[in-house]
Amino acid sequence: QVQLVESGGGLVQPGGSLRLSCAGSGTIFRFNAMGWYRQASGKERESVATITSGGSTNYADSVKGRFTISRDSAKNTVYLQVNSLKSEDTAVYYCHARLGSYDYWGRGTQVTVSS
Repeated sequence: QVQLVESGGGLVQPGGSLRLSCAGSGTIFRFNAMGWYRQASGKERESVATITSGGSTNYADSVKGRFTISRDSAKNTVYLQVNSLKSEDTAVYYCHARLGSYDYWGRGTQVTVSS
């Protein structure tokens, strides 16, 4: 059974940084695309950053220049370095991975930006 487990969230002051990690397990195959999504209270889930198996990345305009996605394909792990955090970055951050035609989601990690 494929599982994704996020870690690294927490409470941080505006301007601070965090590193989110998402470890995949339950498969011998390497994930295709992986990514991070977030959902703020009362809002729809949105894409934050994605990375293909070849390493191509895509970012939401709101996080360009502040967030960096990377992956260790051999470990089926994806990371999100989040810098210069703003209050509007507060959300539950979810990891996503695609394997063939299947989509998998983690349970999420809370990121709260507050002074």
